[in-house]
Amino acid sequence: MYVDVLLSIVKIKSSHPIIFFYHYDLSRHAAEALLLSNGVDGNFLLRNSNKGPDCFALSVRAKDSVKHFHVRRQFGKYSFGFNEFPSLQDFCSHLANQPLLGSETGNLIVLRFPYPRQVEEPSIYETVCVHTAMQTGRHENDLVPNAPALGTKEGYLVKQGAIIKNWKQRWFTLNRYEFKYFKDKMFVEPIRTLDLTECSAVQFDYSQERVNCFCLVFPERTFYLCAKSGAEADEWIKILRWKLSQIKKGR
Repeated sequence: MYVDVLLSIVKIKSSHPIIFFYHYDLSRHAAEALLLSNGVDGNFLLRNSNKGPDCFALSVRAKDSVKHFHVRRQFGKYSFGFNEFPSLQDFCSHLANQPLLGSETGNLIVLRFPYPRQVEEPSIYETVCVHTAMQTGRHENDLVPNAPALGTKEGYLVKQGAIIKNWKQRWFTLNRYEFKYFKDKMFVEPIRTLDLTECSAVQFDYSQERVNCFCLVFPERTFYLCAKSGAEADEWIKILRWKLSQIKKGR
């Protein structure tokens, strides 16, 4: 059923396939906002990546976060993970026949529902009853943009205890400016929620005699965490530092 539905909407027009879940220049931020607010676990969409004209991104909702995977076009072929496809239609057929992705964190993500670019909406608009200026003398340049930094990520990390300096594996989620850790992935209530607006630094750490270790510096405590690989630790550090940069910009 899933295969038939997905393949039926991949149509050929000249030599270029039209894909109903291809969202063109939708940004990473907008893709995350869209999938988190309207999507469900397993929703996915294809969009252009900011890495270049021949780069795409497959954005997938995985529980309470959105994961992004590179799709690259080179010499007329599309590469995704360790596979190459002669056309975008073949890539979509691959998604239909093998809707299961494995990330570096070891998590398996099931591609369940393509998120369409066009969604039926009611043609109902509110009527303006009152329209008056709350503040005079303002111009277009005075408008201040404001949007929460989404940048979601989740995965297992090994954390050092606060009092007894032992190490335990915990499930971490990053959403907006909240960095939560749980006893395990299936738990609903976090052990603790760290407010990144209070974090002063995120950096690699070599003081714990452990590999792939990094730390988050807070006023009352420094949290030491270890990832499964150097690449995974680097990814956590990059997105956490990006969060801090957004906080400093006042976003």
